This record gives sequence, structure tokens and C-alpha cells, in this order.
Amino acid sequence: MAWATRINDAVAASAFGRWFQLEGSGAARERHGSRFTTELRAGVISFFAMAYILAVNSSIVSDSGGTCVCESTADDPICVQNVDYLLCKNEVKRDLVTATAAISALATFFLGALANMPVGISCGMGLNAYLAYDVVGFHGSGPVPYEVAMTAIFVEGLIFFGLTILGLRQWLARAIPRSIKLATGAGIGLFLTLIGLTYSEGIGLVVGAVSTPLELAGCAPGDRLEDGTCPRSVVMRNPTLWLGIFCGGILTVVLTMFRVKGAILIGIILVSICSWPRGTSITAFPNTPIGDDSFDFFKKVVDFHPITRILAVQQWDIGSYGGQFGRALITFLYVDILDCTGTLYSMARFANLIDEQTQDFEGSAVAYLVDSISITVGSVFGTSPVTAFIESGAGIGEGGKTGITAMVTGFCFFISVFFAPIFASIPPWATGCVLVLIGSMMMRAVVEINWRYMGDAVPAFLTIAIMPFSYSIADGLIAGICSYIIIQVLVWAVETASFGKLKVANKHEKDPWTWRIPGGILPGWLTRMVQGKKDFWKPYRDDSPEGSTAADNELEMDSVRQHQDWVKPA
Repeated sequence: MAWATRINDAVAASAFGRWFQLEGSGAARERHGSRFTTELRAGVISFFAMAYILAVNSSIVSDSGGTCVCESTADDPICVQNVDYLLCKNEVKRDLVTATAAISALATFFLGALANMPVGISCGMGLNAYLAYDVVGFHGSGPVPYEVAMTAIFVEGLIFFGLTILGLRQWLARAIPRSIKLATGAGIGLFLTLIGLTYSEGIGLVVGAVSTPLELAGCAPGDRLEDGTCPRSVVMRNPTLWLGIFCGGILTVVLTMFRVKGAILIGIILVSICSWPRGTSITAFPNTPIGDDSFDFFKKVVDFHPITRILAVQQWDIGSYGGQFGRALITFLYVDILDCTGTLYSMARFANLIDEQTQDFEGSAVAYLVDSISITVGSVFGTSPVTAFIESGAGIGEGGKTGITAMVTGFCFFISVFFAPIFASIPPWATGCVLVLIGSMMMRAVVEINWRYMGDAVPAFLTIAIMPFSYSIADGLIAGICSYIIIQVLVWAVETASFGKLKVANKHEKDPWTWRIPGGILPGWLTRMVQGKKDFWKPYRDDSPEGSTAADNELEMDSVRQHQDWVKPA
């Protein structure tokens, strides 16, 4: 449309457009295909794909009881029938809706504004479950009080900040072998697909089973048996399943094939509107106590709920929880660093923002700094660690390539602070098929994996397989990296022990790898600042790698030349 073209051209020609490197801005590193109106639409879509976290995170973390005190009795040791405790817990849940929206808004907006990345940040799934059911425990039955857990998360963010300043997080992302980095994107695609197929955040097509790990489901929640499975007589009989498949899935795919702008957003809105009326078989508000409570909250439409019980509740007297505090801190640390690093890298590759020379994405240091600061701030708000969200792929798939996408997503989260009853009422079957669609898009990275050499292929396959089956991005990365190291060390040991007589037949087909990266481990901006350069903040200078000797430079450039050889099309 002519008016949209005029707007896009005007914004691109402005200083705003040059900062975000929109197409037509004249910036040195224009992002091909990035247009202002597309970025706005992509940001809204990313928000709708992430919006479920408002309800899901508050539901999970509030199961810990927060700061509520359980006066246990012999008949009710964990306060499942204590009315006063349950009312307190319900207040904590409302607090967590506001806290989740607030930290998501701040973190996502500043990631887009400062790092120019089209990625949303919010409370990480998996990490919130670990906090609620392992560290603090259901209704506070775990080894660490909620306040001490918040202290561990606060310290975790500070440690992340230090690791980022030293460049260790960036080095880790670039030092991971190429096959595993490519497999991470595909594994996250399968992980997204599994999320979209489950009950908690998807259409409910699959469920945990007894005789097998998973089985076909699709029955109404009220028809599920005590073990969580579906009776054979009602499998695939849930009307919301079919609403999600056809309106949220098939319709979205067809609209996308015909290049309808905002196809994903249309599917989410259509399914949500169909699900909001009560008294239907597809309602998001059934006639149950939970449905009544959700509908009462939904009817408020506009409601600001201040955080009253979980704000700034850190407890620094951790002497009696030393061991458990350390365990929680270390677990939060390694899971979050692998989760966020893998997700950010995969989203950057999905958006074609990876620099093939450095194997890094522009603004990585700033992105990691925003993430680390957001973790610390989030703990002050009383919620679980934040991380980059794989649902950002929904906006990227719609064409988002710059930080404007993330800024719009952050602004939507800010609005949701006041409209939480609406945004928290988007049913999971409205976004489930969207996650499956994005998962299919992310699987394209599989064809670039080096399947010819088993030392690259097997770790890549384990990375892809373990992520969805363990329901953890971090576990998939751990499996891939550890198997890669073990295989390479064993091959080296056999060749060394045999004095070169035993060799892997096709080792020449192995992807080249080096721990060296152009410019050294320290971030380029830090190196340039130490050298006294006034424009130290400018990324990706075209001069030779800084902080390295001539021999180091030659080694690094040789690695780059090798990399360029193996990324060329056959």
C-alpha cells in the first residue's frame, strides 16, 4: 500500500531508521527486508506468542506459596485445605501476573533498543518449575525459603554480568562447534512443537503416558484419568483441539502461503475470541471454581494490580542454607547461561543476523548484559530468572529483523500490566499451532549440519533429540557438547596411541573448529575502550582483529577461510 511505503521510507531515512539499520536507511549494515510496518506487526505477534507466560508463570511460581506462611497441621501438612493460606497464595498469583508483565516489558524493550535484536525476554519455562517445585517446593515444602531463592537469583544476575564483561558468554556461544549450533535451532524447533502439542501451553494433542513416554490425547481436561491419560473412548474428542488445529493451525498456514500480512496474529485473535464466551464447549472459562475465578478476573478488563507480597523480599542471611543456596545458585547459573545463549544464537541465525566471519551476532555483548541485569531486577520483582524466549521466532517468522520488533513486544507487555485480565485469558490452544508452525520453519537448519562425519553428526543429533524429550534446551546442549568432546578426545587418543597408524577414514570431512576467535575472547568494545579509542562502542570494525599478535591473526584468518569453504553451497 502506498501509505505504508511512504511511512517505511520516511522512517528508514531518519536517524531512528539508521540506528536500527532498516532497509533503505543507508546504514553500513542494513538488514535486508526490514521495514518499519513489518517490525511493528512482528512485535505484536511475538507478544501474542509469549503472552501465555503471564498466566503460566504466575500459576507455576505461586505454587511455591511465595511469602505466604503455611501453618501446617497433622491433617494438612502442606496447607492444601487451609483457606487463609490459599487466599494468600491467590494474592501472590495476582502479584506474579504484574511482576511477569513488568520485567518482560523492561527486559524486552531495552534488549531491542540497545542490542537491536528482535527477541523477547521473559520468565523462563523450566526455570520457574525448578524454582517452584524443587528449590522452594510446593507450598514451601522444599529446602530453601522463597526469600532465599530470590537472593540466589539476584546473585546469579550479577555473576552473569561479570561473565559478560569478560567476554566469556560470547566466547562460549562462538566456541560451540558449528554442527551443534545448527542443531540447536532445529532442536528448539522440535521443543517448540512439543510445547504447542501439550496441554499446559498448547492444543493438548499429546500427554504423558504410563506404558509409553507419550501418547495421543486430545480429550477434554475433565475426561482425563487420575494418571493424566485420556480414555480411548474420548481421544481426539476435545472441541478446543479442533478449534486450535483448524483456526489456529491450518488457517494460519493457508494465509501464510497466500502471503496475508499478519496471518499468525489473525489465527491467535480468532481462536481467542471464539473461546471467550461462556457456556460453550470451547470456552476458556468452564463452570468450575477455577473457571469462575478466571472469568471474574477477565471481566475486569482493565485492572492494575500492585505487587504487595513479593517485592524486594531477598533474605541475605543464608548461613543455615549454605549448601542448598549454592546448589540453587549453580543450577540457575548453568541452566540459564546455556538456555539463553542457545536461544539467542538460534534466534539470531533464524533472523539471518549471524556474522559468518566471527560466528557471532551483532550486539551480542549488549544483549547478554541486558539479560543479566534483567535477571537481577526480576528477582527484586519476586519472580523466576528471565531468559530469551524461543516464541520470539513467531515475530521473526513474520519478518522481524531489528530491535523495533522487541521494543513493540516490550511495549505490549507494558500495556498488559493494565490489561492483564485480557492478555492472561488467551487460551493455550490459540497459540499452540503457531508454535508448531514456527517449529517447522526452524527445522530448515538441519540440512546444513555435516551429516557425513559422525563426530559432527552424532552430537548434533543428540542435541536435536534431547531438547524436546527432556523438555530442556540446556540439557540438549549439554548432551551435544559433552558427546562432541568425548568423541573428539577418543579419536585423538586412538590416533596418538597408534602413532598415526589408526585413522578415521573420512576425518577430512570434519567441520573445522578452533577456540580462537577474531579479536580474542574479550568483547571488541572492551578492547577498543582499553586501547583508548573514542568510538569504542562501534561494532564490527573492518580493521584487523585487535588485541592479537600477527601470528594469532594469521591463525584466526585461516580458520575463517576454512569456515567460508565449508559454508559454500555444494
